[in-house]
Amino acid sequence: MTDTPHPHYDRHAETLNRALTAITERGYWSAYPESPSPRVYGETAAADGKAAFEAYLGGNFPLDQPTDGQWIATETSPYGVELNVAYPHATADQLVAAASAALPAWRDAGPQTRVGVCLEILARLHQHVFELANSVQFTSGQAFVMAFQAGGAHALDRALEAVAYSYAEMTRHPGTAGWEKAAGKGDPLRMTKTFHVVPRGVALVIGCNTFPTWNSYPGLFASLATGNPVIVKPHPRAVLPLAITVRYAREVLAEAGFDPNLVLLAPEAADEKLATTLALHPAVKIVDFTGSTEYGDWLEANARQAAVYTEKAGLNTVVIDSTDDFVGLCRNLGFTLVLYSGQMCTTSQNILIPRDGIETDQGHKSFDEVAAGIAAAVGKLTADPARGVELTGAIVNDGVLERLEEVTKVGEAVLESRTVEHPAYPGAVVRTPTIVKLDAGDTATYSREWFGPISFAIATDSTAHSLEILRSTVGEKGALTAAVYSTDEAVLAAAENAAIEVGVHLSANLTGGVFVNQSAAFSDFHGSGANAAANAALTDGAYVANRFRIVQSRRHV
Repeated sequence: MTDTPHPHYDRHAETLNRALTAITERGYWSAYPESPSPRVYGETAAADGKAAFEAYLGGNFPLDQPTDGQWIATETSPYGVELNVAYPHATADQLVAAASAALPAWRDAGPQTRVGVCLEILARLHQHVFELANSVQFTSGQAFVMAFQAGGAHALDRALEAVAYSYAEMTRHPGTAGWEKAAGKGDPLRMTKTFHVVPRGVALVIGCNTFPTWNSYPGLFASLATGNPVIVKPHPRAVLPLAITVRYAREVLAEAGFDPNLVLLAPEAADEKLATTLALHPAVKIVDFTGSTEYGDWLEANARQAAVYTEKAGLNTVVIDSTDDFVGLCRNLGFTLVLYSGQMCTTSQNILIPRDGIETDQGHKSFDEVAAGIAAAVGKLTADPARGVELTGAIVNDGVLERLEEVTKVGEAVLESRTVEHPAYPGAVVRTPTIVKLDAGDTATYSREWFGPISFAIATDSTAHSLEILRSTVGEKGALTAAVYSTDEAVLAAAENAAIEVGVHLSANLTGGVFVNQSAAFSDFHGSGANAAANAALTDGAYVANRFRIVQSRRHV
């Protein structure tokens, strides 16, 4: 095994070192500009990226990898745009065999070379960030700017973060060491010891429909950097963003002298259940999954041969006690609920408000006034369709529409969902958020997840009662985010204690340009791994360290 640095490592060493500093300091840093402005990326970048995206439509995707000869096309755009991209299909055994054959040389290349190549892949993807953004927009339903940021720049930041943690963990111990021990009057015992970073085996990434790149990149790059070949199994409705990712990853790997089958795409035919077949394959040793609680739980229980990392669903909760900026509170929560029509695993669902109301800078506000204030903020953001759709995007699948219909039969709507015609894409499926009033006793309703633009204003007996509900619901079902609004330090402390007890990240008194459903790479942890919503955090040492093992050899001098 060697770790003579590849030229890619030297080329990107400064980026790596800055990322290593960032994960230690936890301040603001980003390697990839989040603004799609021509001043940042050049005058033709946006048009070139869109043209590259459109060139894929209606044809066979250019991917030279093992195949059984079938071509698979399963995507339907939430914007009503005809995609009709076909992808080369392969069986689980073909994919695993190809990945397994690529592993030894990648393992023996050593951490520095692997990390250098991973950084070059990220640089190549960044060159094609507009191409990626368009593919994310038209498969996930995100609006363009969000697709560019979350699906492009921020996804690359999260990938780089995972690579930095991987490098830190792989190089925590020396590659070699001398060992000497006194042995009485004779010569001391002397040995040399070598410590090999050994990957676990083939890794599987199971992508999601809503954030195909953002949620897949951390696991993909953490596994690849630590020596594991990766099979990328996209969601059938969001294949293109990950196909583009795999295309450029394979391109870089081949140029660097490695088997491109270190990264493989695994599109699945209808009802094939390829993810399940791969997840149970004896050679698959790592599984990363984002999606439903039901399937995540199944993977954790059944993929026993693998280290399984899941991000599932939960009951993201807001506790409102009091505020010194009522307008800011309403505006902030309104934006939170509108962004991507609430189709984020971090968007707040349960908003707990004392039934007797709260104290604000505008005087006492009743429960109904608080709920109406948040609803009015949502209404203002969505009143103009042309501006509103740039926040809401489109509805990702029929399950969201079914829940929007179901919720009309539950409670009293403070704000009803509306159908909006997209000015640019008449076929887009657009719905504005709904807010429904409930009582604390309606546990059966609010203790299940209603993924989509659905939230509940829940009347509680007191703030203490609200915190009890947070503990019980999040303690049982999990959550990725929680928020509290209060002018009372004792209440803020109590909320923080409750959040610590149930392992959920807490935001306090957000009234400005930071929102509870957004997290910053290199600073915020996404998920904690400490409650049922996710068994891992993106990204920390625990997220990467179990993707490899240290195997030592020793010999006498």
